[in-house]
Amino acid sequence: MHFMKSLTELYRLGRGPSSSHTMAPARAAARFRHDFPLAASFRVTLYGSLAATGKGHMTDRAIEEALRPGTTRIVWEPGLSLPEHPNAMRFEALDAAGTTLAQRDEYSIGGGALLSDRTMAETYDAVSLEQVLADCQRTGSSFWEYVRTRETAATWIHLTEVWSAMTESIRRGLSSEGAIPGGLGLCRRARSLLRKSQMLDAAFRAEGLLAAYAYAVAEENACGGAVVTAPTCGSSGVLPAVLYHLRQTLALADEDMVRALATAGLFGNVVKANGSISGADVGCQGEIGTACSMAAAAATQLHGGTLRQIEYAAEMGLEHHFGLTCDPVDGLVQIPCIERNAHAAMRAIGCARFALLSDGTHRISFDDAVVVLLETGRNLSSLYRETAGGGLARVHRARQR
Repeated sequence: MHFMKSLTELYRLGRGPSSSHTMAPARAAARFRHDFPLAASFRVTLYGSLAATGKGHMTDRAIEEALRPGTTRIVWEPGLSLPEHPNAMRFEALDAAGTTLAQRDEYSIGGGALLSDRTMAETYDAVSLEQVLADCQRTGSSFWEYVRTRETAATWIHLTEVWSAMTESIRRGLSSEGAIPGGLGLCRRARSLLRKSQMLDAAFRAEGLLAAYAYAVAEENACGGAVVTAPTCGSSGVLPAVLYHLRQTLALADEDMVRALATAGLFGNVVKANGSISGADVGCQGEIGTACSMAAAAATQLHGGTLRQIEYAAEMGLEHHFGLTCDPVDGLVQIPCIERNAHAAMRAIGCARFALLSDGTHRISFDDAVVVLLETGRNLSSLYRETAGGGLARVHRARQR
């Protein structure tokens, strides 16, 4: 287990479609260019999962723009890997003769983070959710209050900006129509879902609206729009959809939403520190599963749940996504990714309601679930961990032949 970093490292504001394949590689490229500004050109070799789905995720474009357009050569090596993580890249600075002046290996470990970021100081003194719970029970604090005592005032400002960015991504997505780039022939559906939902009776309207909100953000992400990693770009529609829906139905204040983001982020941080939020590392359970868990925790808190009920909802959100594969069709963050955001948002509400019906007592802890998440993900075949080599991606590719 590892200590956790600030929520500013979990909730990142940036552009889609992938935190692992575009945001983090662009950051690594910008660092490399800064360190070697006199290089005549650059060569970047992408390995493993990063190479297998990089073109669909626009990894090459993100790197070229961050380095120097027209002077960067991308080498694709999907069959090779580097030891630290499936999302690996090697940067080389070249002189005018093409001789290597400097070389650096970087790893994109999920949610826009790089392995080299781990040198940054940890913010929390706890290494598990159980330790957080013990502290809260000893002091009488809520989860969000625990977060506030460990984070700076700047983080609270950041969370306010995160909530604003999330609502803006929903509003943009709901007002946009047209094709989603990438060649799959998909059109935006969020605006249509919103209109249809408003015509349904109360029993179905809530689910329709929730789906519309999740689609709005996921489609913005697929189009390269501005989103918030929660915890990744590919799962960025789940938490905003749940919060936006509850903001309206429960008549909540913005401060309630910021506190909910703090609690959700705490649970996401535990997964990030002790498990993984990288689809290339553990499959989609690490992305959508964690997003559902975070949203379930936030929803339970907003409904007045106890500490144990909140933890129970989060555990269920994670547990019931065990084994979820990452098999993006054509390497794009579209099928099945967009639809999964909507289903995970609805499941998060279901987990919250189920936890609220209980007294919060349960046998499997959230920490246990994180351990199993990592074990299950590492035991998945690489075909089902963001390589687009199996599952839906394989079926679609075979049908196109």
